[in-house]
Amino acid sequence: MSALLANDDPLLLHDRLRLPLAFDPARLAADLDAMPEEAWIPHFVQQNYEGDWSVLPLRCKQGATHPVMMAFADPSATAFEVTPWLAHGPYLAEVLAAFRSPLQTARLMKLTPGSTIKPHHDNDLSIGHGSVRLHIPVRTNPQVDFRLNQRRVDMAPGSCWFLRLADVHSIVNDGDTDRVHLVIDATVDAWLLDLLRSGQAE
Repeated sequence: MSALLANDDPLLLHDRLRLPLAFDPARLAADLDAMPEEAWIPHFVQQNYEGDWSVLPLRCKQGATHPVMMAFADPSATAFEVTPWLAHGPYLAEVLAAFRSPLQTARLMKLTPGSTIKPHHDNDLSIGHGSVRLHIPVRTNPQVDFRLNQRRVDMAPGSCWFLRLADVHSIVNDGDTDRVHLVIDATVDAWLLDLLRSGQAE
């Protein structure tokens, strides 16, 4: 449990919060299109998906050089650095700078049409554990079905969400366009707690 929270804090009840931040969908998409195609790495946990799920790391564990280790969100890591690919996305760098909490990894994550991420959970990603995962959709379509605790989460491009992904979640892209999110892991501190408390529960 994070030292900043009591065990009975009402914030711990929420598995999803739309945060009071909004980013420019057109500029996000332009930065996405500027990324070199060879920077995308197939997601290494192959048992968790069917189809094509890939990662482009923008922040990674300090000192990581192998592409897989750069894409991996290592829960034991304590120091992080930007990757060379962030230079292709100046607006994405602005988005990351909008978060005043310590950031860990940041990745673009792409699920192509017809692909599925199977139900799974990501251990220790919750407010109470002191590390949260934030999602900012960059490109999506109405046929993307993101389920968290078996309830759908609809997220528009440029919106910003806290999702408690220590809980079971899954994604199906039944559309005809890629689904790409900017996924940020952040350390829970007082600033981030204030942001989460101002979020809108769905």
